[in-house]
Amino acid sequence: MIKNVKKLGAPLKGEITIPSDKSISHRAVMFSSIAQGECIIRNFSSGADCHSTLNLFKKLGVDIQFLDEKTLKIISNGTLKPNIDSIYSCGNSGTTMRLVSGILAGQNFDSVLTGDDSLSKRPMKRVIEPLVLMGADISSIDGHAPLTIHGRNLKGIVYSSKLASAQVKSCILLAGLNAEGQTKVIEPSLSRNHTELMLKYLGVDIKSENNEVTIKPSRLTAKNIDIVGDISSAAFFIAAGLIVKGSDFVIKNTGLNPTRSGIIDVVRRMGGNIEIINLHTVSGEEVGDIRVQYTENMKSCCIEGADIPRLIDELPIIAVLASQAEGETIVKDAGDLRNKESDRIKCLVRELSKIGINIEEREDGFIVRGKSRGKLGGKLEDKLKGGSELECYHDHRLAMSFYVAGLICENEIAINGFEWTKISFPEFEELFSRLSL
Repeated sequence: MIKNVKKLGAPLKGEITIPSDKSISHRAVMFSSIAQGECIIRNFSSGADCHSTLNLFKKLGVDIQFLDEKTLKIISNGTLKPNIDSIYSCGNSGTTMRLVSGILAGQNFDSVLTGDDSLSKRPMKRVIEPLVLMGADISSIDGHAPLTIHGRNLKGIVYSSKLASAQVKSCILLAGLNAEGQTKVIEPSLSRNHTELMLKYLGVDIKSENNEVTIKPSRLTAKNIDIVGDISSAAFFIAAGLIVKGSDFVIKNTGLNPTRSGIIDVVRRMGGNIEIINLHTVSGEEVGDIRVQYTENMKSCCIEGADIPRLIDELPIIAVLASQAEGETIVKDAGDLRNKESDRIKCLVRELSKIGINIEEREDGFIVRGKSRGKLGGKLEDKLKGGSELECYHDHRLAMSFYVAGLICENEIAINGFEWTKISFPEFEELFSRLSL
C-alpha cells in the first residue's frame, strides 16, 4: 500500500485520546494468564502484536473472552496447558517471543515459538543465553526463531545484562517466577519497568533498586487492570504539534512512566512547548494529559547514554523533530536500533535524506543538522522539499515518522508499505484526521 501525504495547510487543533500502551497490553495478558483468578483488562490494544500474545495464550489453554472491543475477561488457575501441536506463533512481535520464552522455559512441557519473516531475523541470543544459565534447554537457528523450548526445572541466577533491555530483563524475571531460589537482574542503566510494576501490583515478591531487580518464586493473584495510553504512539503527535505551524492540542490519557517518558525530557531540552496536566496513577502506572503547542525556535541537543532506553522507539520521530530545530542534534549509544524491525539507523538516514533532511549515519546513531540561519542571520530556514517515494522496510515506526515529516514538506511524499502501521497503531490516520478538521 502506498500512502500519499501532503503538507498541512492548517494547524492541528482539538483533543485526542491516545490508544492503549502495547507494552502494558502484552504484559496484562501474559501475567493474567499465569495468575490465579479472574481479571478484567480494560483498554486493551487493538494492535496486531498484542493480539499475537492474546492468541498464543488462548492456545495454551487460557480462558480469554472479549466483553467488548477493548475489554477482556481472563480466567486462569495459574497453570498453562500445551496445545496439541505445541507450536505457538508470535507473528511480528519481538515482545511476545522474548517474554514468553521466559514463561515457557520453566513449564513441564515442550513448545516451539515461531514468527514471521521479519521476526525470524531478529536476535534471540540475548534471551536464550541467560535462560540457559538458569537451566533451560532451548535450541534455535543460530540464535534466531523458531525457538524450541524443552521445559525444565530452573534455578535462580544473578545476571548482569550487557544492554539495558526491558525484554531481556522481563524474560529473566518471568523465568524466575518458577525458579529455585531468587533471581537478580543487573542492567547498565534502567530500562522500562512495566514488568516490575505489574508483577508487584499482582502480588509478586519483587524488589527494585537503581538498576537492579530481584524476584523470588511467586504465585500471581489476578486483579483488574486498566491500561493507560501509549507514550510511544503519542510521540508522533507530540512531534507533529511542535512542527506544524499554529498547532495547539491535548493528548489525553497518556502513560508517563519515568522509564518511558524520555521523549518528554528531550522535547523540554529542545525548548518545545509542552505541558503535563491531570497527572495521576492507574493500576500502578503514572498517567496524564499532554498539551502540545507549535514551537518556532527549538534548539538541538545530544541524546545518549541513559537517555536511550527511555526513548529507543521514539528515535525515528525525534530525527524528524530535530530537522526543525536549530543546530546539530546528535544521537549516540543507540546501536540496538539496527536490531529492530529494520536496521532503523541505515533505513532512517537513507529515506529522510530523500526529502531534504540533513542526516548522517553513525555506527551507533545519527546526526541531524537542522535549521540554520543565513550569513546575515535572520529567519531560520526550515523547508523540507519532499516529492519522493519513501520505503518503510516493513517497519511501522519508520512509516509513521515519514508521515509526520510529510506534513511539513513543500511537495507531496509517498510512503510505500504504509499498511505496516496497522501492526502497532491502527487508529493512527483517524486521530490525525480529528486534529485536522
